[in-house]
Formats: sequence, structure tokens, C-alpha cells
Amino acid sequence: MFQVPPNFVRFTVIISIQIVILIFGYGFLGAVAYFEYLAPSDSVCELMRSHPGELTMIVTLIATVLSVTAATLFTLSVKEALRHRMWKPISLVHLSTGVALAQGSHILKHRYIGLTLLTLFIFGMLRLLTAGWTTLLTPNYFMWPVQLNGTELDITGSAFATLLREEFLANGLTDIQDNAFEILDIGGMLSGVAAAGFTFGLRGTFNFNGAKYNISTQGIVPTIEDYSGSDGVPDANGTRLGFSGGNVTVNTGVIPGSHRSVPIPQGFSTNYSMSQQGLTAYVNCRAIDSSQMQYLWDTSDSYLIYANAAASNNSITGLRLWNISANCSTNSLTTYQYVTMVDADGNASSSGSGFLPSIVCQGPMNMNQTYTNFTIFTQGFYKYAFLKASVCEVVPLLTTVRADYSNEEISSDVTSSTPFQPENAELLSFIASVARFQSMNSQGLTSSTIGDTLYSIYSSTTTGSINNNLNDTLVYLELEDYWRGVVEFSATFLRSGFMATGSFPNNVIPNNLSSQVNGTMFISTIGWTRWAKDSPTYLLATLPLTIITILTLTCALYSILEAWKEHKDRLKEDQERAKHQEFAGHRRSHHRAHFDVSNTLHLIMACAAGDLILEDFSRHGIKENEAAMVSLYESEPGVKPSIKRFVSEPAVVSPVFGYLRFLLGLI
Repeated sequence: MFQVPPNFVRFTVIISIQIVILIFGYGFLGAVAYFEYLAPSDSVCELMRSHPGELTMIVTLIATVLSVTAATLFTLSVKEALRHRMWKPISLVHLSTGVALAQGSHILKHRYIGLTLLTLFIFGMLRLLTAGWTTLLTPNYFMWPVQLNGTELDITGSAFATLLREEFLANGLTDIQDNAFEILDIGGMLSGVAAAGFTFGLRGTFNFNGAKYNISTQGIVPTIEDYSGSDGVPDANGTRLGFSGGNVTVNTGVIPGSHRSVPIPQGFSTNYSMSQQGLTAYVNCRAIDSSQMQYLWDTSDSYLIYANAAASNNSITGLRLWNISANCSTNSLTTYQYVTMVDADGNASSSGSGFLPSIVCQGPMNMNQTYTNFTIFTQGFYKYAFLKASVCEVVPLLTTVRADYSNEEISSDVTSSTPFQPENAELLSFIASVARFQSMNSQGLTSSTIGDTLYSIYSSTTTGSINNNLNDTLVYLELEDYWRGVVEFSATFLRSGFMATGSFPNNVIPNNLSSQVNGTMFISTIGWTRWAKDSPTYLLATLPLTIITILTLTCALYSILEAWKEHKDRLKEDQERAKHQEFAGHRRSHHRAHFDVSNTLHLIMACAAGDLILEDFSRHGIKENEAAMVSLYESEPGVKPSIKRFVSEPAVVSPVFGYLRFLLGLI
């Protein structure tokens, strides 16, 4: 008849609980590895962030309970395995090693380095259980990436060139000068100022249409709704070239991930990194050399058109008309007229007045050039006399930028750029027109916003008089950045106007005018992330649990096998006794389950009841005692009282390799 060996249920419980703990650990680790990112609900995340101390306490408590449970199961399995092992001859040093492990401790014996290292290793694994569980279960702050894609206006292709040409034919640039005057006048100037200040390390934010840009717009338009700025609806004439502010259509959405069952958290904050179209310019400014005959720049034609010597201090005493000319192409002069305020004699104050005329050549300088850039002539007078007659070559570039949306501000970096093509002639014409508009309207009766920008930024970062302490290189860098900022703003203005609400039917940009944008949304939250390839932290965290589980299962299985053998041996002995009428009808009413090797009292009782004779406490005696072989002897069944005692056994194992037998005996 089949019977379950004694303590089988106990061993089954030990094995089951230990396996459940191991499965929980690796299951949690596997879930994080599979889903990549795991976070509790937003309400729970908020509680974690608000109560970090309580979170640490709860995680540590859970880790401690799991660690204590695993360690207790291990010591129980070692104790049971050692109890079965003691029925066979075992040296005292191996016995003491087993007792130390059953108590969760270790030994330190220099003569038995193997046993010492074994117990220290297992002792260390037991102590690292809590640290491993804490590392595994502790949530951390991380950025949850979510892929995004969408569309924006494509200003680089022939389709947009056709559309822009139609707008020019329908309205020319009159809409710009009427409806959008303030936008181009103030916006272009502020964009140039912000960009120019960057040369001298002056950090600034440029605001346009409710969106905030770091330093300059880089020619982009916001593709994230939260950063799109104004939510006003433009009127019928307030879009495209007549744009004067309003909501810009954003068409960016989330790409469904591979694990759609995992909800995307709202998080504590959200940042974005998008790859989208931009526009910038390479600007090179330098003084005009007298030998450069192709650059004809004439500022000599000026005369007094109004004089009133009797005017009061607050009235205009005189006005001077300037006819500024430049050679913009072969045998073709371009002339701009400016008016400045002077005294009745036609003279201006060199310290209080400033005159900085500029001429933008909107076409190629000669017939052999492709229309992919434009030229700006400029020179400073009076307060701006530090700027010599100069020429700036402006080469606009179509770019792809990496735009970062964070802290309510947009920062952009160019990742690639290409020069304009002939099909971009209308776009180039618009940009040059904005530069022309800025150059003409920046000059007032007594000062120029461009000149004041150069003067104030340079003088604020240097010591002494600007005329006596002038660095031409820095001044030209400042001027280059100014015009680059104006060019970038013109592209942002153009994109905003054509992407404004109402610019296209149903606010849907046609496919032939669309450009793909893509990027990543980073959600700040708290939870668990898959470990990096070069950081096996989580795997190392599960190492102690894995080793302790393997040792626990090994000892438990060893105990089950030994208990089964002992059970079969007892049945065989009972059958033999029944045949000889010596023990008929009587089965053992007890089994070997009452001896606890981790209990010091039980060990003393077993030694006292036996005939074990050991050496003294001298060094030689201790050495001999460690190598002594003993086994646990139990009195015959039915004999009262039941006695367990140690008996001496002949030495059969060398102490040098004894620990190998100890391990093999358990396995």
C-alpha cells in the first residue's frame, strides 16, 4: 500500500512557497522587460511623489518580508537535509558547517577554506536578499517615451511655390504692409535682437503669437498643441500673407505602441522632441573694400529739405533727405530714400542721433548667379559710425531641425540643411522682401533699431567707448546674427499664416503641401523601466534569490528522497519482524522527526547520551575533533524512553576534501 513519507507535506509547502517567491520575482522582472515601461495609475504616482518616505518604508517592508520568508525556508530545508544526513557518518567539522547554515550563520576556519568560503558565500546571499528585493521593487522617476507623428506645411516644394505665387499675384505684398505691419515690424526686430544678443552670451526668449522660442524661431512653427500659442480665430483677412496672430493648426498625434493594453500615464510633466522643417540663413558680413568694384555703394546724395531755426526745443528744426544707392545688378542701381532729423544748419548730433541705411538687393548680383541668395548693403553714421560701409551676403537654407518643447519654451537645433533651389524663388523673394521691409522701417528720424541693437548689445558687454574699443569681428558677428534672426522669423511668420485656422478648407492642409513631422513625447512619471543593455542591475538583484532558491530546492528534494528511503527501510524491517513473530502486528509509531540540529540543547543531549569520546581543547585536540566521524543513533522502536545519541565512526574522509563530500552528500 502506498504511503506518503513523513514530512512530505512540509517539504511540499517549502518548495511551493519558494517557487512562488521566485516566480513573483522573475515574473515582475519579465513584465518590466516585456512592456519596457510600467507605472501605476496617475493618482498612485502622485501619492508616491507626495510621500517619498512612506513609499520607501512600504517597499522596504515588502522586501524584508519576502527576504525573511525565503531565508527561513532555506534554513528549514538545510535543517531537514542535515537531519537526514546525520544518520550516515559525517565529520564534526561538516556537522558544524551544516549547523551554521541551518542557523543562517557561517564558520571561519582557516584549515577548511572551502567550507569557510561556502558558508560566507551563502551567508552573503542571505543578507543580500533584502537589498535585491528593494532594488527590484523600488520605483524610480523616469521619462516614458511615446512616439508621435503628424504633418505641417511644406514650404520647400513646388506646390507651395505655386501657392505663394498666386498669393503674390492676388495681393502682392500690400497685405503684408497693411494687415501684418506690426507683426513684421516688431516681430522681425525682436527676433533679430534676440539672435544678435546670443553672440555676446545674452540669453533671451523671443515670443511670437503666444509661443516662446529660445533665442530665435529657427524658422519653425509649433507642432505641439500645448505650445502652439494663441487660441484666437483669425478673421477672413487674417491668414496667409495677412496673418496678424491667431490659432495655428496642429496635426500631431500619438503612434499606437506595441502594448496597447498598457495605458499611457498623464505624468507629472511632459516634454517633446520633434523632427520638423525649419529655415535659417548663412550670413557673411564684411567691410566693402575699395578694390571691390562690383559693390557700388553711394551715400553722398543728401540735402536739407526743411529748416526752421526758430523752432522750439521740442519741435523739428530741420530734415535731411538721403538718396542711398547701391548696384544690385549689372548697370542697375537701387535707391532707397530716408529722412532724418537735423538742426537748422543740416547737421546732426554725433552722440544723440543715429543713421543706419540699408539696401536689400532682391536679385542676383550678376547674370551668371542663380537666385538662391540676396545681398544687403549697410553703413552707419553719427552714433553708428563704428559700422563702416559693409555688405552682407545672405544665403537662406532649408533645414531639418530637432525642436525640443519643454518648460513652456521651444529650443531648436539644426540637424541638416540644403540650399535653395530655383523652385524656391518665390520663397526667397518673400524673405528678401521681409528683410527689405525691416531695413526701411527700422530707421526713424533720429535712430535705427538695427543700429541701436548693435550699439547697445556691444557696448553693454565691453568697457570704454565703442568707437575707441571696437572689435570689427564681433560687430559683424552681431550683425550677421541679427539678419539671421530676421530671416528665421520671416519663415515662421509665413508658416503661421498658411497654417492659421481658416487658411485651408476644414483646416486640413492638402497632401501636396504637407510635410511629415515625427518625434517623441517624454512623460515624467514614477515606476519601473527595463534595464539598459550595459546595466544588468535587475539581473544582479535577482541573483541572491535565485541561488537561495536553488539551494532550498536541492535540500528539500534531498530530504524527500532520504525520507522515502527511510520509510521503505522501515517497512522492510517490519515485514521481516512479522515473519519471525518478533514484531508482528506492530508498526513503528514514531519517526525521525524530533531532532532539531539547529537547537543547541538537542545537540548537547545527543552528545551526552552517546559514548562519544573527544580530545581536549588543545590545538591538536581541536584538529582531531574536527576530523572525527560521527553518526546519529536512535534507540529501537518501542524502547522507552526514546534515545538519540552520537556514536563514533571510523574516519573515511580526508579533511582537505571533506567539504566536497559534504556538498555531494546534500545533493
